[in-house]
Amino acid sequence: MSTVRAHDFGTGTLSRASALVHTLLTVEALLLLTASPGLAALLLFDPDPANLPLAALCLLPLGPALSAALHALHHRSRDLTELHPARAYLRGLRINAVPALKLWTPLLVWLTVIAFTLTHFSATGLPGWWALLLTAIGAGCLLWGAHALVLTSLFAFRARDTARLAAYFLFRQGRATLAAASLLVLTAASAGLLTEAVPALLAAPLLLSLLHGSGPVIAETREDFTA
Repeated sequence: MSTVRAHDFGTGTLSRASALVHTLLTVEALLLLTASPGLAALLLFDPDPANLPLAALCLLPLGPALSAALHALHHRSRDLTELHPARAYLRGLRINAVPALKLWTPLLVWLTVIAFTLTHFSATGLPGWWALLLTAIGAGCLLWGAHALVLTSLFAFRARDTARLAAYFLFRQGRATLAAASLLVLTAASAGLLTEAVPALLAAPLLLSLLHGSGPVIAETREDFTA
């Protein structure tokens, strides 16, 4: 009987739930710690469109932090006796920081250009439909970024190959793209209606949801694009 109990310990429903909560809390804390220099600097700026380039600069550490969090959540253990979320996060940060920055940086630059243009749209002299076009392009970039973030966090592709795959999956895996869009809408709504701190404090559960929604993308990539 003691052998059975030892074997079963850490694998029950309550243990799996505890393991998930522990992993989410650990990953959340490490993500915020990694991104804290930039997030803290954001508090020093007024909400002025002129500060958008500085805000983008402050958000640079967030890319590697999100990538490391996705890596840790993907490799999380369901067994309460085999939990190493901090180790998985640090490993993800070590191997994914540079690849993530190669994709995160141009994405931030492009989104900053779009946001700056939209906030100064009256001065551009462009027709109104350009604003709708830029908004659609920005949304598409965010969805591409969601796929790219998942791919670069879980696979060791070159940056340009990850970028191409992310663009390919935008239409190839419509359900995964729709799931990512739903999370982006939820994130924007919580930030707009409540406070910008809500998405930051719920980053780990949101990223776990992104992983679940990206299941078809991950499966197809593993089956068709890896050896």
